[in-house]
Amino acid sequence: MREIVALLRWHLDVGADEAIADTPTDWTKIVARAAPAPAAAAPGQARQAPGAGLGGGTGGRTLPPRAAPAAGARPVQQPLLGTPAAGATARAMASEAGDLDALRAAMAAFEGCALKATATNLVFADGNPKARLMLIGEAPGEDEDRQGRPFVGKSGKLLDQMLACIGLDRTQVYITNILPWRPPGNRKPNPNEIQTCLPFVERHVELVAPEGLMLLGGTSASALLNRTDGIMRLRGRWFEFTPSAGAKPIPVLPTYHPAFLLRQPAMKRDAWRDLVAFKKKFLVT
Repeated sequence: MREIVALLRWHLDVGADEAIADTPTDWTKIVARAAPAPAAAAPGQARQAPGAGLGGGTGGRTLPPRAAPAAGARPVQQPLLGTPAAGATARAMASEAGDLDALRAAMAAFEGCALKATATNLVFADGNPKARLMLIGEAPGEDEDRQGRPFVGKSGKLLDQMLACIGLDRTQVYITNILPWRPPGNRKPNPNEIQTCLPFVERHVELVAPEGLMLLGGTSASALLNRTDGIMRLRGRWFEFTPSAGAKPIPVLPTYHPAFLLRQPAMKRDAWRDLVAFKKKFLVT
């Protein structure tokens, strides 16, 4: 029994928390394996026809050479997962995005973060991209991963209530996360994942150009403010964030993540104070 519990816990830790098929598949009984795909020939080099030299009756026939890439075409980069090279590739791709649609497409094409392989959907953003205020959380959870939208689970409902307390809803703010893909088992993002995806977040803020930022939780606060202090030391204090060189600094207020408040309801009092301070700075003329 102990071994079964350990196995179930392992599945949860790696993100296998739901069934895909109605009945389980015993992969140990599947012996057929697909034949490996033939290696691609270099541009301009003749290719051997399938079955050539294997008794397939082709008589050594060759196929026409593959066309060479068009002049000036940019090769698709495949950065190593979680390395500084992946972060550099993310920064280059983000900088080329001229609007939010292009940024979303760049993130969807990015292959440098291993979380993409285990996530169901890219979770880009929600709310009004022309809003004056922007909120940034940590990473998608199970509900967000399934629906492709940030803050749609229990923490999202609490966030909606928090916004309503200061007269706001999702049509008046813009919401995203530090990471666009769900970490397996809803675990905390690791530093490599954060640094790899950070260029996309910085470009996201730059394109939206909000008047004010609220950072929800310690992960987003430490990542964007480049500080090692915990959220209990950062919350309620005003900072500035400059998304790129020469850009106008944006006032930033960190506060608790709604998921934390669900676990620690006593902290809602401090979060309320942060919301009131945010309202006074941006919503009261």
